[in-house]
Amino acid sequence: MGVPADATSTPVGGADTRISGGADTRISGGADTRISGGADTRISGGVDTRISGGADTVVLPVAERRPAAATRVRRRLRPSRSDTAAAFVFTVVAVYVMGNQWRLPASGYLTGSGQDQRMWEWFFALAARSITHLDNPLGTLLQNYPQGVNLMANTAMFGVSVPLAPITLLFGPTVTWTFVLTFGLASTAFSWYWFLGRYAVQSRVSAAVGGLLCGFAPALISHANGHPNFVVLPLLPVILACVIRLSRGAGTRTAVVLGLLVALQIALGEEPLLITAVTFAVFTLVFFAFRPRFAVTAIRNATGPLLLAAVIAVVLTAGPLWWQFFGPQSYRFIDHGPMGNDLKALTQFPRQSLGGRLTPGQDVAINATEENSYFGWPLLVVTLAGAIWLRRVAVARAAAVTIVVMCVVSLGAELTIGREATGIELPWSWLERLPLFESVLETRFAMGAIPAIALLVALALDRALREKVTLIPWTVALALALVPLTPLPLNAVQRAPAPDFFADGTWRRYVDDGSLVTVPLPRPEDARALTWQVESDFGFPLAGGYFVGPVGPEKKAKYGPEDRPTAQLLGKTQQTGVVPEVTDAMRAQALADLNYWRADVLVLPRDANERALRLTVDALLGTPGHRVDDVWVWDVRTLVGAGS
Repeated sequence: MGVPADATSTPVGGADTRISGGADTRISGGADTRISGGADTRISGGVDTRISGGADTVVLPVAERRPAAATRVRRRLRPSRSDTAAAFVFTVVAVYVMGNQWRLPASGYLTGSGQDQRMWEWFFALAARSITHLDNPLGTLLQNYPQGVNLMANTAMFGVSVPLAPITLLFGPTVTWTFVLTFGLASTAFSWYWFLGRYAVQSRVSAAVGGLLCGFAPALISHANGHPNFVVLPLLPVILACVIRLSRGAGTRTAVVLGLLVALQIALGEEPLLITAVTFAVFTLVFFAFRPRFAVTAIRNATGPLLLAAVIAVVLTAGPLWWQFFGPQSYRFIDHGPMGNDLKALTQFPRQSLGGRLTPGQDVAINATEENSYFGWPLLVVTLAGAIWLRRVAVARAAAVTIVVMCVVSLGAELTIGREATGIELPWSWLERLPLFESVLETRFAMGAIPAIALLVALALDRALREKVTLIPWTVALALALVPLTPLPLNAVQRAPAPDFFADGTWRRYVDDGSLVTVPLPRPEDARALTWQVESDFGFPLAGGYFVGPVGPEKKAKYGPEDRPTAQLLGKTQQTGVVPEVTDAMRAQALADLNYWRADVLVLPRDANERALRLTVDALLGTPGHRVDDVWVWDVRTLVGAGS
């Protein structure tokens, strides 16, 4: 309810009051008061007062009695009709994007995920099993036997896999996978909508547009193919909100909440937290450069509470982080090689969008799950126009600089245009040497530009809604920028069923206390065996696998297991279909590798090059395999003594 104020009045605003004050208006606003004040307006605002003031607006500390704490909490928790509508729209869009997968919720497979969906389903299923069997959830020997896998070093997302364990146990990991991605898209959009509506703009429409941009940006649609840790991001805006509140003088309670949220985000994904921290640091430094008088107060207010929040987060995550960096199968860093964005990736439309289907550009993405920019040139033009229009607004200037910085960082160590290296060195060549940064894909820093773009777009739309005269041209321009980015449903297919050997439990006759070795071994290129193991209720450990683990004395990480000669030989045979000339040395190496894996049985499922693989294993072992159900089997328990 709006209460008009003339130039001499002194209204006292209650919750959610909106007031337009003239010159010299003095206003004492309660919680959530929103005020548009003219020049020289003096305002005494509550903790959550939002103020659009003129050039000389002064914010005075409030001395009036505020509503009881319980009343304030109820008011803040009570969703408005706008909030409900926004949540509904975001959910509908998320279900639309994941619609093909929802048609096959228990057996569908996202074609753009490569082997990632199998890996994540394995993580979810293992977390549920760890709970029911009271196992250590941070590490396991069920994959990469006998070394095992450090799950904390593999983004297993305990923040969703553990609480959703009942869903996994009841309906299977594919249903959990589908739900997590859908929830991630919708909740991330709503969380940014809430943040922008509370801390940046007055219009719910502006906040909703910003939320749509953040939750359904090309990067998140791309990651929805196979990286839920870069889709389930609703905590990040809430973390930023806590930091902002601390800079404004909020007390211990907010610091405690911040510590808890950071700890939970670590359980969801550390890399998005790092990228967000870097983005917010850039934004804050630029903002304080334009408003230096705010810096001293903000730092003084926030320093102590931030230290308290850090202590809480460290205490809660110390054990898991120790396991990640120093526990079994931990690693020092992972060298991805050059993973910067191509400059064209900033201006083109993503493949999984309306614009990408109608006007496809050059394929310069790393893969289907790493289209981390692809903003489209119309959105960049609109963002630039908004930055120019709002050039006198410090927040808008900080957002504009942040966009540029994060995009430049995402380009990697050397500028590449259309997959052609230019020889121009970029800032990442220095940043990649820093701890933590060395293990991050530089292309993903472009995701830091997404909320900054959304902030600029929302601020500009908010002004257009107030000024009216610019509303139509700005709305048209914004529509032309956003419509081409409209996401299309992700492609999903019915996956092939597990071989009968696993589905019917025949494997039990061949496994004692050693491992099951598939031919070829599971690896990042072919991780089907992880699904078969899940469907066999983790009844046997697997040699090989798809995970991140250390190799060599430097503990440098790689995807997949350490390369054993026999595993490499079988992988090459699968790729080429050519039976190698097997020597005595290769047979001796095969026996050594089988002992290393403590193998009980080798299993060859149907494969395009099944005959070449079967003849190769026959030659390596000196004994032919035999057909069991729909697979070839070599029982090696006597040969290698794995069961003794």
